[in-house]
Amino acid sequence: MQLLRLGSDNELSFTKDIHDDNEIPPYAILSHTWQKDQEVTFDEFLNNKNAIEVQCAINSMFRWYQKAAQCYVYLADVSTKKREAELLAPYTVTFFSKEGNQLGGKKTLERHIHETTGIPIRALQGAPLDEFSKDDRLSWSEARHTTRKEDKAYSLLGIFGISMLPNYGEGEENAFRRLHKEITESLGSEVLSLDNHQRRILLDSLRFNQIDARQMTIKNAHAKTCKWLLTKPEYIDWLDTTKLGEHHGLLWIKGKPGTGKSTLMKFSLANARKTMKDRTVISFFFNARGAAMEKSTIRTYQSLLLQLLERLPALQCVFDSLGLSSSSIRLDHQWGTESLKSLLEQAIQSLGQSSVVCFIDALDECEEEQVREMVQFFERVGELSASAGIRFQTCFSSRHYPRITIQKGLSLVLEGQEGHSQDITNYLESELKIGKSKIAPQIRSEVQEKALGVFMWVVLVVGILNKEHDRGRIHALRRRLQEIPGDLHKLFRDILTRDSHNRDELVLCIQWVLFAKQPLSPEQLYFSVLSGVESEAVLKWDPDEVTKDAIKLFILNSSKGLAEITTSKNQTVQFIHELVRDFLLKEDGLGDVWPHLRSNFQGQSHEQLKQCYLTYMSMDVFTPLKIPNSLPKALSQQAADLRKSANDMFPFLEYAVQNALYHADLAEGSGIAQGNFILSFLQPSWIQLDNLFKKHEVRRHTEEVSLLYVLGERNLSSLIRAHPSAISCLEVGKERYGPPLFAALATRSGEALQAFVDALSKDRLPGSYLYEIQAHYYENRGDQNLGRNFQFSNRRSVLSYLAELGNEAIVKLLLGTGKVDVDAKDKDGQTPLWRAAGNGHEAIVKLLLDTGKVDVDAKDKWGQTPLWRAAGNGHEAIVKLLLDTGKVDVDAEDMWGRTSLAAGNGHEAIVKLLRAYRLHS
Repeated sequence: MQLLRLGSDNELSFTKDIHDDNEIPPYAILSHTWQKDQEVTFDEFLNNKNAIEVQCAINSMFRWYQKAAQCYVYLADVSTKKREAELLAPYTVTFFSKEGNQLGGKKTLERHIHETTGIPIRALQGAPLDEFSKDDRLSWSEARHTTRKEDKAYSLLGIFGISMLPNYGEGEENAFRRLHKEITESLGSEVLSLDNHQRRILLDSLRFNQIDARQMTIKNAHAKTCKWLLTKPEYIDWLDTTKLGEHHGLLWIKGKPGTGKSTLMKFSLANARKTMKDRTVISFFFNARGAAMEKSTIRTYQSLLLQLLERLPALQCVFDSLGLSSSSIRLDHQWGTESLKSLLEQAIQSLGQSSVVCFIDALDECEEEQVREMVQFFERVGELSASAGIRFQTCFSSRHYPRITIQKGLSLVLEGQEGHSQDITNYLESELKIGKSKIAPQIRSEVQEKALGVFMWVVLVVGILNKEHDRGRIHALRRRLQEIPGDLHKLFRDILTRDSHNRDELVLCIQWVLFAKQPLSPEQLYFSVLSGVESEAVLKWDPDEVTKDAIKLFILNSSKGLAEITTSKNQTVQFIHELVRDFLLKEDGLGDVWPHLRSNFQGQSHEQLKQCYLTYMSMDVFTPLKIPNSLPKALSQQAADLRKSANDMFPFLEYAVQNALYHADLAEGSGIAQGNFILSFLQPSWIQLDNLFKKHEVRRHTEEVSLLYVLGERNLSSLIRAHPSAISCLEVGKERYGPPLFAALATRSGEALQAFVDALSKDRLPGSYLYEIQAHYYENRGDQNLGRNFQFSNRRSVLSYLAELGNEAIVKLLLGTGKVDVDAKDKDGQTPLWRAAGNGHEAIVKLLLDTGKVDVDAKDKWGQTPLWRAAGNGHEAIVKLLLDTGKVDVDAEDMWGRTSLAAGNGHEAIVKLLRAYRLHS
């Protein structure tokens, strides 16, 4: 280690590198909690190319604190950012505030330290650390905030008495995984184990709504179908565990759209659960027609892991590898894809003598890149399992596209399978109920031939022919069959155009199922369609009058049988097959069916859905709901009861309130002007209802909220561009994020922010300068955000925040107005120049200096100048800019008598600049 010593000439210098503990003199440690974006990282002290030096420093940190005669802790804020080492290791610790006042010692402040950090008082008093469980010790770093996320794990090395090579860039999760491995090897793994209650909490946190929605929606296979699969050589070989080395446990069933792949998979799953009592069977069915969670691989891993750990509880010990402390185990644990994959892989590799069979259906209904990564994951797991003698088998199903190649595995194509053709024959024999006349077998044969193996076509045609037969039109069956198109898409067209009865109802029903922001419940769809076609019928819902059976029949008729209600716990309405959506959108089926809608159908649809909101909001909902002028707190039981009453009486209300702007934005983006809507939308009633449906108080708006603020917060860029006062986006209101532009920054609403920048640019700047600013913004727009927890303070200016944030493009725009006080001081006496200089934003410092309106040497309430801040933080280029003005005093002292020279100590180049300036000034 090297120490700093103060010589007789009051100059600081380094000692030699001391390796012998006996040669180390008594020393003190000065420890900082750095302010925002100022935390010093190891590679600012060390040559980060020398891994040995970095490792030595990190691994020795606890010991250095432990052997110190005295530790002085300077707190920029009294927070949880303190290193565990400086709280636990030194015998004597003295704390100072950022103002330089002594706060007390470790003993006098132990209660406050305990409450702030969670470190037990016994540990602070010097109790041996091995008296505390690993979980307890791990929890001491939970509240820490570090510039390098990996340091959160590295800070615990000394507390566990272990060494580990740092690897910056590996991420917090990987750093903790390696830390746990080292702890386990060093001290044994038994005390890392979670108890059953903790594991149960983590297990429950894996659950999510609609976890089995798709599987429940798929109709069960007909009694006489699908059984052929069980006798296919590919299927038999897949289940033969002695052949795992040949195919690594992978079987992929492929077929054309509508051939019945999902039905076959559901049959296989049910059969496996019934007959494979010695195996654990798990499954996931993708659903492109459902919510986002039903078509993402993160939910696949989550669902499979939950099923596996529930069926084989002994595997729940894999949770221990997460390295979670007791206090961090919560029911709302946020799962990431990588941690789920890791746990699932660990569980599979720990199966031992257990055997697992996994079914994953409809891979084509998920985003291609996600599916490719998932297939690679199961390929790797299959290979590892086969080589380790672990019995794990996976069956996929999908369309032929996208084509994904696997190295080892079995494949089964439905087209041409004799058993599949026989399934259609069996289905027709059972379900095509057209009597026993001599024409019946001929009709069945013609249907079979015309189907070309597409089961969905057969199901729809059987329904049509049965209806003809029930009307007594036996003589017309063959003619009707000849009229039915053999192509499934043409059949959809025929269904939609055969009669014009309730056409408006049909179109609106199709529009809602296609373009709703999320799948609607049956009740929501019923009232949303009514609000568009029979507004006078939109009243408070009386379930005794409009029963759920009536709603089900309404949806069946309105959609002409192309939409259905799911059978999951939280019922929604979706198309009977993804092929319907493909036909309507990808194949221009809508334009073919309704030519007048071909032009800008999506835009027209969103406009129509927005109009449904206006109709629904025209009725009085406040009186029956008895909504008070002053709403109860969002988290209160009274508010929860109000929300429930609203959803019971007016099922479509919450969706309408929360998504009217969403549909208007998409309509505007499609070329349907929303100017009048924008001017009339923001009524007190909408604000009141929107606040009612907010479940967190902080997310509610004030009565004075501007529409522009709401648009920025919700990332509705098209409406922002159409807003007549978009240039007002920097005006500060009473909302938590301040101006609308900051609402966009805080919520990472990139398109909204871009729209604000464009509006400001076009209004205030000449063409060439406008292009320059927009180009800079587009290049850097992802780098500068405030975060959702940001809270605007009226004691600071908009320019002050932007200067600190480093948003050069918007600062340029703001300065270009000529209407901003560039030298305004905030509550701490700090100017925008002070903020920019201290945070290293050279371009903004230059912009502010170029105005000629800033006091370059302005002091904050602690006497620190922009030069002092720039020097102290090592911003050499900014120091040079400030010195070049000739208006700075390098000898100006802060309230503790420190000059910019003292602040710059340790930054050799800056010290040289300051000394040269002082010499020539």
